[in-house]
Formats: sequence, structure tokens, C-alpha cells
Amino acid sequence: MDEHDELAERFEAHRARLRAVAYRMLGSAAEADDAVQEAWLRLSRADPAGIGNLESWLRTVVSRLCLDMLRTRASRREDPLEPSLPARSADDGPEEEAVLVDAVGRAMLVVLDALGPAERVAFVLHDLFAVPFDQIAPILDRTPVAAKKLASRARLRVRGANATPVAELGRQRRVVEAFLAAARTGDLDALLTVLAPDAVRRADRAALPPDRLSVVRGADAVVREVRLLGPRARFAEPALVNGSVGAVVAPGGRLLIVLAFTLRDGRVAEYDVIADPARLRDLELAVLPPEAGGPG
Repeated sequence: MDEHDELAERFEAHRARLRAVAYRMLGSAAEADDAVQEAWLRLSRADPAGIGNLESWLRTVVSRLCLDMLRTRASRREDPLEPSLPARSADDGPEEEAVLVDAVGRAMLVVLDALGPAERVAFVLHDLFAVPFDQIAPILDRTPVAAKKLASRARLRVRGANATPVAELGRQRRVVEAFLAAARTGDLDALLTVLAPDAVRRADRAALPPDRLSVVRGADAVVREVRLLGPRARFAEPALVNGSVGAVVAPGGRLLIVLAFTLRDGRVAEYDVIADPARLRDLELAVLPPEAGGPG
């Protein structure tokens, strides 16, 4: 085996972890692959003798590439929120992409996308991959103390400054998950069980076909409207919405709709389908704590 082949073999041993880091930073499998491939190109042009710790060197290169990509994306903020369900989402494409989304979590990807580039890199490296701050600092061109502050600030946004007891969040989550499960399968009896008899559904016009009412009252009428959510419900995942358990609808991890619930006696009394970009921006979204009745 020549030197180049040996280097390629050593790189391949790190590829999966590098891709995992890049995907959590970028939220795009294609961009993550680009960052990892560019890291290989840079490695192939480098002098291996000058690299003391290959894993750390590669992680630093990938992280800096991701940081640059995030900054470019932030300067453009090129993608307005599209209220209609894409004809082909990431989850409808390669199965591997869907696996990545499920592994990270739609709510996590949505909340990470709201962080600034430096916050996102610091949080992903430290909180998700246990990289110490003295190694994160040079990537961000900050001191370790400043890097720690960035990660701490990001953590507050990811987890939310929530005062609701975890047990109550667990109860809310079970109701929301029952609603989503029934919506995904179109189980009318299950929907009627989880809805209060006088349930109300309100929806932004952006989330509805032109011929639908924005406000619907009564469980029977709401059940009929939930069918509209059916195709989208498979992209839904519970999340904290303004401190209570709601759901984000995020094909490929990209936020499309937020569902905000009002619960009464263990049932859905009201829910809002929020798709207007201005309203979505005003919401405080966070990831549910793991203790709240399921994975967080």
C-alpha cells in the first residue's frame, strides 16, 4: 500500500463521524458531504508528517468549512418560508437523508437553524460531540471562555427557558403524540378520543387551500380538517412552542408549520396551525427535555 492509499484509508476511518458533525452543523446531507469531501482534498494536499492528531485536524477543517458555509447562508438568508408542502422533500429522496433527520430530530434541526453560525458550531461540537472548549476556540477565532459563552447561549435557546414542570410536559406530550399518531393514520375514532367535543381549529390562510375555513369548531368538523394535515403529519415532531408542548412540521428538518395546542382535561381543546412567516419568527421554539415522556 502506497502513502496516498494509506492516507485515504485513515481518512475513511473518520468519514462517518465527520459527516455526523457536518450534518448537525449544516442540516443538509448534500452540504455535509461537500464539507467532508473538501476536507479530504485538503488532507490529500497536506503533509501528513505535520499532522499530529488526524482526528482533531480533520474535525477542525470540517468545522471551519461548515462555519464558512453557515456564515454565507446567514448573509444571504436566501430561503423564505414556503407555506405549501414541497412536491419532493428531503425525506422523499434518498432513504439515508430520512435516517439522518430521524437520528438528529426535526425539532433539533429546526432550533439549530435559528442559531447564529458561531453559536451553532460551538453547541454542536461541545454539547453533541464533547469537544473541549480549548479545541473549539481556535475554530471560532475566540478564546475558550468566549466559546463557552457561545455554547451556553445556544444551549438556552435549544432547551428553552422553560418553567413548566417536566411531569406536566410529559402529560402534554402524550396528548400531542396521540393527536399526531391519529393524524398520520387517519384514525377517526382515535382523533375523536383525543379531541374535546367543542374543539376548535384555527389556521393561517397560508396553511390552507383557498376553499377552506380558517376557523373550524366542533370535534366532528375538526376531524375532517385534520385530514388536510395527514400528508404533513409524517413530518411532525413534538417540540416546545412558547413553553408548552406543540409540534413542528419540518420536512427534511426545514420548518414549514408549527402546531400550537391548548389542552383541557387531557384532550385537545384548541390548536393553531401557524404557517405565516412573520408569526413563525415570533415563536419561541425549543427541544423537549428527554424526561418529558420520550426522546428529546
